[in-house]
Order: sequence, then C-alpha cells, then structure tokens
Amino acid sequence: MPIEIVCKIKFAEEDAKPKEKEAGDEQSLLGAARGAAAPRDLATFASTSTLHGLGRACGPGPHGLRRTLWALALLTSLAAFLYQAAGLARGYLTRPHLVVMDPAAPAPVAGFPAVTLCNINRFRHSALSDADIFHLANLTGLPPKDRDGHRAAGLRYPEPDMVDILNRTGHQLADMLKSCNFSGHHCSTSNFSVVYTRYGKCYTFNADPQSSLPSRVGGMGSGLEIMLDIQQEEYLPIWRETNETSFEAGIRVQIHSQEEPPYIHQLGFGVSPGFQTFVSCQEQRLTYLPQPWGNCRAESGLREPELQGYSAYSVSACRLRCEKEAVLQRCHCRMVHMPDSLGGGSEGPCFCPTPCNLTRYGKEISMVRIPNRGSARYLARKYNRNETYIRENFLVLDVFFEALTSEAMEQRAAYGLSALLGDLGGQMGLFIGASVLTLLEILDYIYEVSWDRLRRAWRRPKTPLRTATGGISTLGLQELKEQSPCPSLGHAGGGTGSLLPNHHPPGGLFEDFAC
Repeated sequence: MPIEIVCKIKFAEEDAKPKEKEAGDEQSLLGAARGAAAPRDLATFASTSTLHGLGRACGPGPHGLRRTLWALALLTSLAAFLYQAAGLARGYLTRPHLVVMDPAAPAPVAGFPAVTLCNINRFRHSALSDADIFHLANLTGLPPKDRDGHRAAGLRYPEPDMVDILNRTGHQLADMLKSCNFSGHHCSTSNFSVVYTRYGKCYTFNADPQSSLPSRVGGMGSGLEIMLDIQQEEYLPIWRETNETSFEAGIRVQIHSQEEPPYIHQLGFGVSPGFQTFVSCQEQRLTYLPQPWGNCRAESGLREPELQGYSAYSVSACRLRCEKEAVLQRCHCRMVHMPDSLGGGSEGPCFCPTPCNLTRYGKEISMVRIPNRGSARYLARKYNRNETYIRENFLVLDVFFEALTSEAMEQRAAYGLSALLGDLGGQMGLFIGASVLTLLEILDYIYEVSWDRLRRAWRRPKTPLRTATGGISTLGLQELKEQSPCPSLGHAGGGTGSLLPNHHPPGGLFEDFAC
C-alpha cells in the first residue's frame, strides 16, 4: 500500500525571535556598511534649525491657523531681507568713492617746483638765414626767397637740421634774463636747463629731480623772481596766417614737478610785458583709485621706464608719446620736442590714464603794472633803452609758495566689501535671525536630501526567492524537484509535474522519500 508523507514544521516563538534579531542585526550592519542613514524629513530639520520661525512654521504638529500665520510671517521677512540684500548688492556694484581733503601740517622745508618759460615768438627774425626762411616757410609764413628776390623754384638748399635752427634762431636766455633771485640769493642762466616744446627753445628752472632747490619760507620774495626782456623787435613779421601764427607778445609759463615734462602749449599760462605777475602756489598731492572704483594707472614694479624716452610715467609724457607715434605713422618723422625713441606708431586712439599718485601745484595769479614813472627812467638808463621799450618788453615774474603746507586729496572707496558684509549680516539678523552657520545648515540639509535621492535612483530593488508565512515553512513539489540532487525527480512521472494518489511509478516514491 503506497504511503504519502506530508511534512509540516513550525518553529517555536522562542526559536524565531533570536533568528529575527540576528537578521535585524545583520541588516543594520549591512546598512551601516553600505551608506549613511536615511535623511531627516523637513519637519525634523525645521525643529532643529537655528533659522527663526522655521520650526514654528514647518515643525511637527497639527496644521492650523497659528502655523499658517507663522509661515506667512516667515515668508514676509524673507522677502524683505532679499529686497534689502538686492539693494545693498546694487549699491556695492556701482563702486562708489569719495574724495577726502586733508591739509597737512606746515613743513620746515618744501621742494620748489620746476618752472618752464618760453617766449611766444619761436624764431628771431634777425637770426634767420635764407635757407632757414626757405625751410620754415610753412611755419613762419615768410615768403621763401633770398635777399636778392629769387623765388623758391630757383633755390637749392641742403636738408635742414631743426635742432640747429632752433638753437640758433630761438631767443637766448642770456639776452632775455635781466635779473634773477631765488629765496634772496642771486641766480643766473646756469640754474636753467634747455628744453624743447611746441614754442621752440625754452628754459626750465630747477629741472633736476636729484638736486631740486628747497624753499624754507613761504610768501612773496621767498621763491623765484626774474625780470625778462621779451625782445619784441625780434618777433617775426606776419605775411600771411598759418596754423603756427601768433599775435601775442609775452612768455608762456608752466609750473610742474621735476618728473613731468613740460606740456606748455596746453597747461601753461601767459605772462604779459609791462606787468609784474605774482603766482602763489600750493602743493597738491592727489591719490586716485584703480579699477574697479576709478581709472587711474597703477605703478609698475618693473625697474625699466614705463615710457621710452622718459624716466617716469605722467600724463604729459604719455600725450607727447601719442603725438610722436601719430606723426611718425603719418609722415615717418618727428618734431624736435617729441621723445627720441624707437618704435612705430600705434593704431587707434591713444589713451593716457591718470597715475594713481600725482603731484600738482595749484596757483593764484595776480599782477600789477610796471614800470612806474620813476623806475622807467631808471631802467632805461640801466639797460640803455628808452622808456617805451621798457614798457613794451620788460616783465617781472614772481613764483612763490603761499605757505609751506601741502594739500592731500585722496579718493577712497565709499562702500567696500567689509561694509557690504556688515550690512547683510544686520539685515539677516533683523528679518530672519540667521547667520552664516544657518546658511551652512540649510546647504547641508539640501545636500543630504539630494544625495539620498540620487543614491536611491541608481540602486536596483531585489525580489525575494522565498516567502515566509507565519511560523510554517512550505516547500513546493516543483521547487523540491528543481533543488533535489536526485536525477529521478527531473523526469519522474514521464514529465508530469504532480503525483496522483495511489498512482506512483515503481520505485518513485521510495526514491523521493529517500532523497
């Protein structure tokens, strides 16, 4: 008689609990090994955050009118903070600056500036030769012919040497300078240096920056006082007008620092004959801001000069350099007063930024008429001239410091980064009660949530092979056949997948039970 055996195994509760505990321990260890724990939810984060009002608006608890009002207050405060922060950021990006003026204390000794003077007439008529008149026809307006009346077509002269022409035909300082005094001491032509400008041959007093003369006392009589004869009888006659024709009589003067070349045709002022001109100076030290607050040119740390032909950078030197490059590019030559340096012309407009540190001299000009009746006769006898000549040609220039004080004008950033951070911190504390650490808390929570979602998106879920129902373990026959080591299970019953009652193949049941 065939026997059918059904096995049912039920684990005791005492045996199942330790296994569940062990399985739980194993899962916790695997979870710890695989990664961090699940991120906190928003309610948990809000209850522990240092952001004021977030715990009351989003923390755990029932939803109601009170929580709604807290959320509305939090959003309103956040909007007000963002509005104020945007205004502060716009104000900072405009890079505002202010100018601070600081009068310095009187100094015992002050460096006297350089004084450049030029006769407005560039060429003496008596010193011009026929060749000079021929070569300078476009500048002087004189007809290019010799003393016998020969026209330009029949004249042949060698190429001109402009340096030689300016030296020969320019007004000589020894003939113009009648008296010179500096701080009560006599000075002479040896205290002047020759310099070339648009007015031809000019002269600069106290030009050497290595041995500049000091001024120990302020006020009139403590500076430079010179008497000049402008020699109007040597002025060129005007035959026709040119771009260089001058109708004035007198000298052109510029007061500048020793490191700056004279740019007298733009920055100079005129002194007329028949007057004594008083020029009261005051040293001004200007400090400008570089980018992004200003447009000044910061000093370079290189030892080489920043402009070829000049020892230091200045706006005047840069402008002369630009003029030289433009003339060189157009006519492949340069004027005498332009820097003698190699290099070609540059295309496009020339930009000369202001240096970040600049010294200039403010001036106040006043004048009185000279000579008076008594001094006119005295000067006429002294210099063997008539009184009319003295009135039309003589002038006195008096340059002095008003006081031995310098005026410092400095540009400063009106709203810097530290002020911006301070204002932002104040607005954050006023509206939302936050700090930098609060922002770090929010960023850390966002990173935690984002990383957990990315990790879940890339992880594949695993389907379990067995399902446990209560404490009873059931093993199906088909599964038993698949896992059985006996070869007869795979083909028992001629391919049928079930055993019929009282119908077993010979030896099949015994083999199944034995296995």
